[in-house]
Amino acid sequence: MDQYEDLAYLKVLKWKKQLLKRTNLLEKASKKVQSKINELIPDKVHTAITAAVKGIVQTTLFGLNFIPKGTPQYGLTLQERDELAVQLLSKYRKIAAAEGAGTGAGGILLGMADFPALIAIKMKFLFELAHIYGYDTRDYKERLFLLYIFQLAFSSQDKKKKLLDKILHWEEEAKLLPLSEDYLKTIDWEEFQREYRDSIDFRKMLQLLPGIGAVVGAWANYGLLDDLGEVGMNACRIRILGIR
Repeated sequence: MDQYEDLAYLKVLKWKKQLLKRTNLLEKASKKVQSKINELIPDKVHTAITAAVKGIVQTTLFGLNFIPKGTPQYGLTLQERDELAVQLLSKYRKIAAAEGAGTGAGGILLGMADFPALIAIKMKFLFELAHIYGYDTRDYKERLFLLYIFQLAFSSQDKKKKLLDKILHWEEEAKLLPLSEDYLKTIDWEEFQREYRDSIDFRKMLQLLPGIGAVVGAWANYGLLDDLGEVGMNACRIRILGIR
């Protein structure tokens, strides 16, 4: 490895440790607040989010909607890939922030509409990120890898280790994967959307409040893209650097 890769290796190890650290008292208290917020959210909102998550995931696994034009980036150094990834993240943070500001200004109905829109923005970002790191998303298994990245970024603390293990041992994991249609049947959609919803509730539910929705919406979406970008870049680095 060159000097840049050595440094990137150390950064990934530090990130792994930080990702898996035990939940502190403040985070536990925040989780309780989120649970209370969930109880106040109408069932129709939960149903809408579940449907949106399921629809986007199905599109990710089976469709071609998110696959970037052209071929993946081959022959680049890790430093070159990281620089392109940072530029891509900056672009999508702005897109997400603009989306959040627009829907946040529109009150509850448009605020609810922001959930599926934000999921679509996140998935499109991940597809383009994969191509920067040289992974061809026309391959179903690469699309599934992106789904694990998405889950890792927005899962509860007790689920992170299992998801990270899949990414750390992806080459072995990919060989054991069933056909995409079979895998889709095993997904617990309620749990999937609950993990995602709970991870973003505190920020996103504030977006529905009158008067501050636009500002909070932009802030929330910007931060959520940041979270996804960090996990996505490190997951790709793990594969390139052969970290276990």
